[in-house]
Amino acid sequence: MNVTIHQAKTNLSKLIQEAIHGEEVIISKGKTPVVKLIPLKATLPIRKLGGASGIVQFMSADFNDEINDFDEEG
Repeated sequence: MNVTIHQAKTNLSKLIQEAIHGEEVIISKGKTPVVKLIPLKATLPIRKLGGASGIVQFMSADFNDEINDFDEEG
């Protein structure tokens, strides 16, 4: 799909939907193509190992010990 800048301004919402659904949308200035409208890919933020380093200030020596007096009834 090839549209002019004026057509793009008038129909931007429709053109965005077309691009999201896989249509190639080219916006031209006169007869010269200048912009291709494409959807962004959903990305997850890059997780960095050790990002919580320095947050824990103190951990008891018995932290990993079994809890003997834990009441499961409530």
